[in-house]
Amino acid sequence: MKSEINILGIETSCDETAAAVVRDGCEILSNVISSQIEIHQKYGGVVPEIASRAHIEKIYPIVAQAIAQAGIAQKDIDAVAVANQPGLTVALIVGLTAAKTLALVLEKPLIAINHIHAHLQSAMMETKDLRLPAVALVVSGGHTSLYECENALELKLLGSTIDDAAGEAFDKVASILNLSYPGGPSIEKAAATGNPKAIDFPRTMLGKDSLDFSFSGIKTAVLYHCQGQDMKAGSLAGQMTQQEISDIAASFQAAVVDVLVKKTRKAADKVGAKTILLGGGVAANSALRSELEKMAQKTGRVLLVAPKKYCTDNAVMIASLGYHKYKAGIFADMTLEAKATSE
Repeated sequence: MKSEINILGIETSCDETAAAVVRDGCEILSNVISSQIEIHQKYGGVVPEIASRAHIEKIYPIVAQAIAQAGIAQKDIDAVAVANQPGLTVALIVGLTAAKTLALVLEKPLIAINHIHAHLQSAMMETKDLRLPAVALVVSGGHTSLYECENALELKLLGSTIDDAAGEAFDKVASILNLSYPGGPSIEKAAATGNPKAIDFPRTMLGKDSLDFSFSGIKTAVLYHCQGQDMKAGSLAGQMTQQEISDIAASFQAAVVDVLVKKTRKAADKVGAKTILLGGGVAANSALRSELEKMAQKTGRVLLVAPKKYCTDNAVMIASLGYHKYKAGIFADMTLEAKATSE
């Protein structure tokens, strides 16, 4: 095997069109992302068909830009890694088609990447001394999952959301409070001046031994708090003071973070984890990072968190995980399909 391995990563699982070239799993040669936030803002969430069309327009210019910025020739790419699951099928197909085309034209191997697993790679990328076993928490708009992690390629699912993911709850509560989309950053900004103990929102734990998550209850609790139990009053967010909105945001955020931290500790205790990994879009939330750090220190564990710039969807994490699959000789063929759910 050659001394330097260059992996081209492609990511189109939701509303980011991204491509990156990563050398040897950790040296980032390029990282190009085209965001669709402005396109979807007026809808308060991602519209799959619109996302797909935007990916089609952007994918080849983004890939070309990533290769150019990397300063390498196309022949120097050793493999093409692409997120093929989970995500919006119509969006995944765009990246997958581009990856297959490039792999055929360049006569390079194709590598299939699980988008959720790649988020965890973002947390592991900057350390060469990973203390195992580890418990990994992925928190995003579409996924809230806990894994037992033996290495970059061996993950065992311990628990996942049974309804709304944490990021989805952030988006819906932001909408209730008339805050901007995406909800994560706007809730965090509002919460910064709020009292996290102002309202005692529910913490749904799903039983003593459960490692699954449920955030639909707290979303409904916020809705009732703002609109009343009979739901006839209409949104009162427009009549609230900024302080009232901030208090609701802070109390909601505190409840979600509390559940995430407690479940993660429970999982870490169960598997005897030495390390806790955190990735995904909601991993950028400062309150979550802070509370997990406190828990890790209290229990004598190491917390590894994805850098904020790699918390949201990106292709660096795809290419980085692709490197480990390349070294292990795990390749896909041209029958590879896009899948909405994770295997």
